[in-house]
Amino acid sequence: MEITRSSFGIRGGLIEAATRSFHSYRLDMWLLPLDDVVAEIMERPADSGIRIVGVDGPGGSGKSTLGARIATRIGAPLIQMDDFVSWVDLVGWWPRFESQVLNPLLSGSDAHYQIRDWKNDEFGNSLKGWKTVAWSPVVVLEGLTCTRAAAADRLAYRIWVEAPDEVRLRRGLERDGESHRQLWLDSMSTERQFFTADATAARADLRVNGSPNVSHDQESEVVLLDYPEKATDTHLKAD
Repeated sequence: MEITRSSFGIRGGLIEAATRSFHSYRLDMWLLPLDDVVAEIMERPADSGIRIVGVDGPGGSGKSTLGARIATRIGAPLIQMDDFVSWVDLVGWWPRFESQVLNPLLSGSDAHYQIRDWKNDEFGNSLKGWKTVAWSPVVVLEGLTCTRAAAADRLAYRIWVEAPDEVRLRRGLERDGESHRQLWLDSMSTERQFFTADATAARADLRVNGSPNVSHDQESEVVLLDYPEKATDTHLKAD
């Protein structure tokens, strides 16, 4: 079987890696080994000596799980946007993140940043305590809007994770309780507006299905959002 394509939601070396792996999977899905994702990350240029990876997507999409798995596979520190966001400020915290995390890492310094006080002020935006993440050749960012346009060009690799609204809401209420339903609904609306205006998903190097209905090894594989039969300019030709 010969596979050619021009636009598939995965770029660069991952196209070749996925093509090599394609023969072992059914035509109605597209699986990619996490080891291939890691290999692609490590092949990216290290601007300022560091590769910063961003795992982005709306709340409840599965980005936290994926971000942790990638960080573990690489042996890289993980910085979570939950230390910055709040129910009352989902996107406006960026200047603090940029000054305390992104700029120091890119200049070769440790990231030293204040964290949200979720325990004592869940519904506000108070800060409490500090975290320090030592500079590392690879750092993984995980969380809401971490690959936004303001940072995109400074990241070595950008991953978008997506799941249906009903799945995300169910996951959120399972974690936070029914009392948080309106907070989740309001947040989903804010996220949708931001991501649409920012074109975050379109800019991603890899687009992952955070709620796939196909069988796969969750620890070692991801299911892509873009399937061969649905992609444009994709031609599948049997030998």
